[in-house]
Amino acid sequence: MTQTLFRDDAYLAECSATVTAVTGQGLVLDRTVFYPLGGGQAGDTGVLVLADGREIPIADTRKGKNAEGQFTADICHLPALPDPAASVEDHLLRMGVKAGDIVTARVDWARRHRLMRFHTTTHLLCHLVPQLVNGCSITPDYARLDFNMTDALDKDVLSAGIAHLVAAAHPVTVGSISDAELDANPALVKSMSVQPPRGSGQVRTIRVGAGPDALIDFQPCGGTHVANTSEIGAVVVTKIEKKSATTRRVVLGFAT
Repeated sequence: MTQTLFRDDAYLAECSATVTAVTGQGLVLDRTVFYPLGGGQAGDTGVLVLADGREIPIADTRKGKNAEGQFTADICHLPALPDPAASVEDHLLRMGVKAGDIVTARVDWARRHRLMRFHTTTHLLCHLVPQLVNGCSITPDYARLDFNMTDALDKDVLSAGIAHLVAAAHPVTVGSISDAELDANPALVKSMSVQPPRGSGQVRTIRVGAGPDALIDFQPCGGTHVANTSEIGAVVVTKIEKKSATTRRVVLGFAT
């Protein structure tokens, strides 16, 4: 089981950790600042620094899977391979990495911060377009949300709405609710395609805005976010597409 430090502090860019397993899925650590692919957000990249100073470039981060293909509580750090056809496990073993080794896990912070800015912007979009979401992708270069709706959307109006919410400097806070509270308020789940993880008794939430009179968005979310909307900067709607009769895609990008 990997302790997920990023869930409590998205600004923690590095940590010391112990290798618990070397597998074909990558290096498993006892704790990490690396966010694994999930909820539409891309997995983190960066480096793992070994005790002798050597660095293992990490090309992706994924949730571990068992033999049946079910997700586990492990987080796997996938190394960049000199040969794409090479075995991940063999590559790591040739580097001499083994369980028990102490490493420094260091996230590519510039890339992570772009992901955080985009992810928080998608929550602002959920406020501006109060429709269910049936698809999401958050990358360092763009983000998109697919809304389950038939009405047309205006790119300039949405961009202006985002700019207003960014300038208002709304706080973004991490919290949690119980499974029972979520069951009693199913409308908090705005995604049709991704359901919040259950099982621990508590569901992580993201709130944009302070107090009931200034609430912009509140929903279950496991991703990384900025602490204030002002940190998002200049993000605009670059494209709106009609993906189907009942789907409107909104694509976000950084203003140039």
